[in-house]
Amino acid sequence: MRSNAARAVSDGSAPWRYRPRSGRSSDAKMNRRLALKGIGGILTLPLLESGAVAAQSPPTRFLVVGNPLGMHPDHFFPTEFGKSFTLPETLRSLEWLRGRLTILSHTDHGMNNGHGREISFLNGVLPENSSAYPERNISVDQVMARRTYGRVRFPSVHAALENGIRMSWNANGVELKPVTDPHRLFDHLFLNLTAEQRKVRKQLIARNGSILDTVGEQLAGLQRRAGRRDRERLDQYATSIRELEASLAGRSEWIDRDKPKFDISRRFAGAETTIENRYDAIFDMIAHAFETDLTRVATVAFPNELGYTDIDGVTRGYHACTHNGKKEEVIAELVALESFQIAQLSRCLRKLDAVREPHADGTLLDRTIVLFGSGMGYGGTHSNRNLPILVAGGGFRHLGHVDTRSGSGFNMPLCNLYVTLLQRFGVERDRFNTSTGAFELRYG
Repeated sequence: MRSNAARAVSDGSAPWRYRPRSGRSSDAKMNRRLALKGIGGILTLPLLESGAVAAQSPPTRFLVVGNPLGMHPDHFFPTEFGKSFTLPETLRSLEWLRGRLTILSHTDHGMNNGHGREISFLNGVLPENSSAYPERNISVDQVMARRTYGRVRFPSVHAALENGIRMSWNANGVELKPVTDPHRLFDHLFLNLTAEQRKVRKQLIARNGSILDTVGEQLAGLQRRAGRRDRERLDQYATSIRELEASLAGRSEWIDRDKPKFDISRRFAGAETTIENRYDAIFDMIAHAFETDLTRVATVAFPNELGYTDIDGVTRGYHACTHNGKKEEVIAELVALESFQIAQLSRCLRKLDAVREPHADGTLLDRTIVLFGSGMGYGGTHSNRNLPILVAGGGFRHLGHVDTRSGSGFNMPLCNLYVTLLQRFGVERDRFNTSTGAFELRYG
């Protein structure tokens, strides 16, 4: 049965609102880290238990894993609500985590069915309708990433094996494309610049910084003379300038610091580069980036044209499997590849759960908000209703399987969940795009 709290939130009545506990904000000053001075720069190590590091609460991280084609509903949603439920076939690899996850039924963005709406997964807003919202169609991960400028080397990291899912969007409505080659992701995250490259990078940042100063002065003059609608456009542009300035300043600070070391070779040495070990490599790098505080926000995507034929029992492409005509043998292939996606997620969460957080109870998973889902409910019918959504980790008091419908039977806006996730990350928000409140998911 639905809880009264869930019903109140989805009804639009006054929801429970999260208030951060003292000393637990993600916006606190960057944690002091132990640094070893060496040839060519500084090697930054993970947070340690040693007294050499100030005892501070570890930061909160955010990981999104998504696909554009939804999930076969009969094999994703449990038949029972509450904490006592049987995990369906697709989610079976998460059995070890059942007390630390929340599966949400009957939540979506209220959009009509059809392809093309799935790009609204993380924002609830289509690009063509974004002008009606103060922050256009910025995605929830990028709202969080803005809070980490200057605290981490990379405000956010995006990875996949192909382009196409279109999950992450900045404040100007521009898609942030993922890195699609694990080796290039390794270079981006862990390969240090040479001395000459660092010199050139500093010169480029300094030159760009001076250009931004000039643009800022010109922009202020334009804003004073502009009409209302033009001021709105200029305000959006000013936001972009401020974010770029913050990004450039942050990059300058990190140039002379060496990146953490990470060995990716074991994922490929003597092994065929299958979809499994390529995604293993991606998830391992994301986990290490979280552990060493290279970033606190990451997205991993399973694109719609990705080939899964090296997975046992799968002979068709992902998109082809969704158009199965209700044929049992094709549905079985779809469930096999969707189970693979969840198994990859489960493996990553086990890795996060194996890392103890210094100066705090719990593990890295307890400080990582994990969101799995899609902007499409089920590709077989092109439905954009009842999106397959689950949240894990994050230190939440998880609810099991929740029916989020209102007492009147209306689906809950998915952006209500995003308000709660933003608050948990330390971003004080009452609304996010199409939200009508916050979803009740307490933590601590």
